[in-house]
Amino acid sequence: MSASPKLSVYLGRRAARILREEGWHPDRFSLLLGASGGPKWLALGQLDRVLFGDFLQRGERPLSLLGSSIGAWRHACLAQPDPVAALDRFEQAYLDQTYSARPSAQEISAASAQILSALLGAEGATALVEHPRWRTHIVTARGRGPAGARQPALLGAAMGAAALGNSIHRSLLSASFQRVVFHSGTQPAPQLHLQGFNSVYTPLRTTTVALALQASGSIPFVLAGERDIAGAPRGQYWDGGIIDYHFDLRHYAGEGLILYPHFRADLTPGWFDKFLPWRKAGLNTLDDLVLLCPSPRFVASLPGGKIPDRNDFTRLDAAQRAQRWRQCIEQSRVLAEEFTALINGPDPLAGATLLN
Repeated sequence: MSASPKLSVYLGRRAARILREEGWHPDRFSLLLGASGGPKWLALGQLDRVLFGDFLQRGERPLSLLGSSIGAWRHACLAQPDPVAALDRFEQAYLDQTYSARPSAQEISAASAQILSALLGAEGATALVEHPRWRTHIVTARGRGPAGARQPALLGAAMGAAALGNSIHRSLLSASFQRVVFHSGTQPAPQLHLQGFNSVYTPLRTTTVALALQASGSIPFVLAGERDIAGAPRGQYWDGGIIDYHFDLRHYAGEGLILYPHFRADLTPGWFDKFLPWRKAGLNTLDDLVLLCPSPRFVASLPGGKIPDRNDFTRLDAAQRAQRWRQCIEQSRVLAEEFTALINGPDPLAGATLLN
């Protein structure tokens, strides 16, 4: 890797030892994580093309995919017969989205459904449910009580109460939201022990894939959410990032390593924790973690000095937004190039940060 790498690589102690001794091979990993983050995914799109279209295809063992919101959408691309083509369709549809001056939740939900339809294509849902290697897990948050309401006043009060409870203790969020995980296969992956939040697992059907993915990215007030998804507990389904924004990796109990292409070098467990700096988790205790993210130097080089985010929808008009996002996509090719050089180079730990 270059002296000033654009791709930051963080390795837990066990991960570093295994990669040092055995090199980069997809069968060393048993879990792929995908975080919430909306447009931030565009900074990872070129890296995803290498991971999904090449690196992970070299393996033979099953791999569990755990994602919320846009992370689950990225994983849906991996489950397609041609993951790179799916990423291409996803990216183009994402760039093309436009809205009225004051879009309603229904308008944004309709646009989101169109993007998802482009990503999946005609057979994408079937491919995801039936994939022989990728065990998909889509995280959603089912609203409980007023948090399951569609009326803005009730929902607003519920979100306020949820934020207050969460600020006292994260476990109190379970009074407002239940974690519901939609998974391919007959059973969820045994290494995922998602504790708390009255977690429920429900098998995906071809007819519920799009609904689960749409629900997993449905931010309250911004999108309309999904209601009464077949096979799952009845109720209103919202963005999985409310509970699992970047995930609490203590839930993982597998034998393999965790591969985590991410937007940054810290983890915020749930969406409400974004406003609680003390809830951000460091990486030092995560022995099995392999985290790949844009370096601060790379982020500073992007238009506006940041990777794309949801604020771009209000700060920029459609043309400006698309231009900046395309610049980010083009510049992010270097992340894919540096990862390719790392996994094919003589030193599997070159340029990596080793965690204590």
